[in-house]
Amino acid sequence: MVELYSFEFSLAELIVFGVLLLAFIHQVFYYFRFLNGILRQRTRIKNDSVDFTDEQPPVSVIICAKDESDNLRQFLPLVLSQEYPDFEVIVINDGSTDATDELLKDLCKEYSNLRTTFVPVGANIISTKKLGLTLGIKAAKNDWLLFTDADCMPEDKTWIASMARNFTPETEFVLGYGAYFKKKGFINKLITYDTLLVAMQYMGMALVGKPYMGVGRNLAYRKATFFAQRGFASTLHLRSGDDDLIVNKASTDTNTRVEIAPDSITWSEPNRNYKDWFIQKERHLSVSTFYSKASRFRLALEPVTRGIFYAAFIATLILGNLITMITAGVVFLTRYIIQLCIINSSSKHFGGRKYIFTLPIFDLFLPMVSIYILTFGRSTAKGKSGRWK
Repeated sequence: MVELYSFEFSLAELIVFGVLLLAFIHQVFYYFRFLNGILRQRTRIKNDSVDFTDEQPPVSVIICAKDESDNLRQFLPLVLSQEYPDFEVIVINDGSTDATDELLKDLCKEYSNLRTTFVPVGANIISTKKLGLTLGIKAAKNDWLLFTDADCMPEDKTWIASMARNFTPETEFVLGYGAYFKKKGFINKLITYDTLLVAMQYMGMALVGKPYMGVGRNLAYRKATFFAQRGFASTLHLRSGDDDLIVNKASTDTNTRVEIAPDSITWSEPNRNYKDWFIQKERHLSVSTFYSKASRFRLALEPVTRGIFYAAFIATLILGNLITMITAGVVFLTRYIIQLCIINSSSKHFGGRKYIFTLPIFDLFLPMVSIYILTFGRSTAKGKSGRWK
C-alpha cells in the first residue's frame, strides 16, 4: 500500500485514477486543438488575421434533386436570387417522378441563370446522385463549383459571396456549414447536436491543416480539381461519399479553407424520427472506413478516450477514497464546463440552440450509436436501399 497525506491508496485505485487523468488530458487537448477551431477562426477574422480575396469569380451552383418538387419550390428561388455578380444554378433532376420537371421548366422561364439536366428514370447505377453531379459538373460553365441540396435554404442573399471570398488562387476546397432547422422535440436536439459536433470536428481539423471531409449541403471546389481526381471514379461502387470522400482524397493543408460566417450557412429540414436519422447516419458512416488512415486514427482516438474517461471516472468513484473521488469529480466538472463553453459558443455563433443537460446524454449516446453501426449496421456501403441524401 502507498501512503500519502495520511490516506491509503491501493494500486488499482492509483491505476484507475491515472487512466482518468490521461483520458482527461487527451479530451482537453482535443477540444482546444480541434473543436475550438471555429472560435479561434472567428477571433482571427475579427483581428483581420485572415486574408480574403476581393475577386468574385464566376460560380456554378450545383443541386441534385430527386422527388424534391416541394423543396425546390420553396428554396430554389432563394438560391437563384443571390446577390452575386456572375453565377449560374444547375439543377439535376435525378429521375424524379413528382412535379420536379414541370416546376423546373416554369422556373427557367422566370430565372435566366437557371439551367437543368437530368438522370433518366430507372438508371441502373448504385449512386445516381454521383452520376447526376457528374452531369452537372460537366455542364457547368465555371471553374468554381458550389454544392448544396434541394432541401437547403441559404441563410442570406450573400451566401455565395461569403463562400467566394475564400476563392484564392491556391485554394481548391472551401468547407461550409450545413445546419438543420431547429424544431421541437428530443430527436431534433439530437440531430442538431450531432450535426454541430461533426462540423466543429471537420472544420476544426481543416483549420489546423488536417482536412478530412466536407458536407454536400455546403461545399465548394474547383471543376479542375474534380477532373484531376477522375471525378467519382474511385467511389462509384459506394452509394454515398460524393462529398466527404473527394475532400478526404484531395484536400491538403494548403489547398483547403473554411468559411464560418453566419451568412454562409445553409439550413435543411431534419429527419423527424429516430429511424430515418439512424439510417442516414448509417449511410454516412458506411464510407468513413474509406478515409485515409491518418483521418481514421484521429477520428477514432477521441471517442475511445471519451469512453475510457467515463469508465475510469465511474471506477474511481467505486474504488477510490475521499481524495480521489473529490479530485475525479473536479476533473469531470472541468471537462463538462469546457464542453459547455466551446460547444455552446460555437452553436450560438451559427445561430443554433444551447445544450446543457442534454450534452452529457448525447456525449455518451452518440459514440454508442456509431460503434453499433460500424459493428452491426444493417446497410452497407454498397447498399441500394434508401434515399441517397
